[in-house]
Amino acid sequence: MNKVSCKQEIKQITIPTPFAVGDVHTYIIITDKVTLVDAGVKTMEAWEVFQRELNKHGLKVMDIDQVVVTHHHPDHVGLLDFMPSNIPVYGHKRAHPWMTQDQRYFSMHETYYKGLFEQMGVEQRFYPLLNAIDKPLRFSCQRGLTSFIGEGDRLEGLVNWRILETPGHASSHLVLFDEKSGTLIGGDMILADISPNPLVEPPYVGETTRKKSMLEYIHSIEKMKSLPITRVLPGHGGIVENVPELLEIRLKQQDKRANKVLKFLKESPATAYEICQFLFKSVYEKQLLLTLSETLGQIDFLLDKGLIIEDASSKPYTYKAGGD
Repeated sequence: MNKVSCKQEIKQITIPTPFAVGDVHTYIIITDKVTLVDAGVKTMEAWEVFQRELNKHGLKVMDIDQVVVTHHHPDHVGLLDFMPSNIPVYGHKRAHPWMTQDQRYFSMHETYYKGLFEQMGVEQRFYPLLNAIDKPLRFSCQRGLTSFIGEGDRLEGLVNWRILETPGHASSHLVLFDEKSGTLIGGDMILADISPNPLVEPPYVGETTRKKSMLEYIHSIEKMKSLPITRVLPGHGGIVENVPELLEIRLKQQDKRANKVLKFLKESPATAYEICQFLFKSVYEKQLLLTLSETLGQIDFLLDKGLIIEDASSKPYTYKAGGD
């Protein structure tokens, strides 16, 4: 194919995943270069669908000049393992140990989460879950980034596009913003139908404390509100065009959840696990890690606002309403 082009085209390629979230979208930006944004999940079905959809746009895998990953989750990086090794891959440095499945980093995960379970007061019957905490990574890649990119960076072939850091859902999360058209390729930052779960991650290599995912997510939403975004091409679900309204809805939803927790704690002090059971009565047992992440997010949010007090003098930690 002749890659020289005076105009820009964006093609959406939708790939099936084995995860509850369903299909994932990847994007091809065609200019004088062919850029792939995100790389699906590592299954043979996904690989076959990806190649077939590429062909519909007159492209083959070997036509891809570069790949940008929005974040390190398996459904966004998995197919990199099937692609030629000479294609450069760009992403945030925090994605690298996850993508290479760095055993020095992963070796501390189970210990870290065990300590978190103790801190939160999780029942012992759930501790076996920790043995499978990194199991979804079988759908990820084992290939790292060629170069790290971050806030304000630009890449060859993407003249009008600026990289922006949007941590929250993942600490490695980036988006690509086309300043000319107002198009945002948003990964899992802005989704039409669901609010992305700000996931708890163990401390990054060389760090001693975890990132406060919910606080970072809210900061990222505020950052997106300041941009003249006309539409979002998301990692999942439909294209988002009512961007300012949706971002306001997400912030209001967060305030509502936090207020629900605050009201609960005004009745009596509780552990994080008890708050989780209160918030997610019907699903916490089936989706414990996700619901604990959400619960920790609410606790971080309320602590940051000075609305609750943490007693960390013994495990499990307890929380009560009060403060500033």
